[in-house]
Amino acid sequence: MNRDLHRVYNFSAGPAMLPQSVLQTAAAEMLDWHGSGMSVMEMSHRGKEFISIYEQAVTDLRELLSVPANYKIIFLQGGGLGENAIVPMNMLRGKNSIDFVLTGEWSKKSAAQAQKFAKVNIAASAEATAFTNIPERASWQLDPQAAYVHLCTNETIGGVEFHDVPSVGDVPLVGDVSSTILSRPLDVSKFGLVFGGAQKNIGPAGLTIVIVREDLIGQASPTTPDVFNYAVQAQSDSMYNTPPTYAIYIAGLVFQWLKARGGVNAMEQQNIAKAQLLYNALDASDFYITKVAKACRSRMNVPFFLRDEKLNAAFLKGADERGLLQLKGHRVVGGMRASIYNAMPLEGVQELVAYLQDFESKNG
Repeated sequence: MNRDLHRVYNFSAGPAMLPQSVLQTAAAEMLDWHGSGMSVMEMSHRGKEFISIYEQAVTDLRELLSVPANYKIIFLQGGGLGENAIVPMNMLRGKNSIDFVLTGEWSKKSAAQAQKFAKVNIAASAEATAFTNIPERASWQLDPQAAYVHLCTNETIGGVEFHDVPSVGDVPLVGDVSSTILSRPLDVSKFGLVFGGAQKNIGPAGLTIVIVREDLIGQASPTTPDVFNYAVQAQSDSMYNTPPTYAIYIAGLVFQWLKARGGVNAMEQQNIAKAQLLYNALDASDFYITKVAKACRSRMNVPFFLRDEKLNAAFLKGADERGLLQLKGHRVVGGMRASIYNAMPLEGVQELVAYLQDFESKNG
């Protein structure tokens, strides 16, 4: 990263850091996209210029995730929280119950929203351990008649991540992949549907990506608005209404950035290296505390605590002064949280580790 631009290391959980080269490209093309004389913000979503941006983005995303041909990629609005209602409207398909695996605040929110549409069965929950682990698969009480099984692949607040896709039998698996998508390979074929907001690893807030198996669409509840009906949007190539065009454009630039860096396999190795560096520094110290079980620690969101929480304000002030921003933990759990998505370079984590050690040496 060119530090002469006075860029900071932004550890926000989302909207999150974007690759600097992507921002530079967007800036250079702001007034005139490829000689069109227009900004992407001004383009008709049905014009040939934007259609070419959209089609390339879909092609690149399908390639990056090796999305099977029998899955549709749909670009929507409403964010991950919106999908908590949109998914049951589309995926109940005449059934009346949904299985949920609760591993944190986001899966809890998903279950609460789904209760408006169907009976919710909590197949497993880690709430008794303050969401610091993932319940063993053998303990899950799944209903073979459920419409689908819902899980959140990574809990951004608590820092718990599924590192493998659990088997749930013949019932479709639905994954909220908002904070892990494109950070590692994803076997889409093991899911009936995955969805995610873009503002962590993909682009700006406003875009939601849905990847759904074709045989699961077309049976939406009659009360489902057309704009949120997967069949309608898939048939219209996400153009039934005006999509979030500029967010799709930025997402497309991020997809190209990822491809140039070796794709999701290469990105996974970089993310493992960043997470290991940070967790090793935290584990080596008694000054800091981590609570999540090692087997399910998130590579994307690293919550930690100062043993003496009276030092929290001083820690955050010192971090800000060093250009290490947005390290305050979520209000639900407190403490600190470092979100180290794809665009966070290794150098940013190195700077954070150096600060952790420096702060401890002065205050330990």
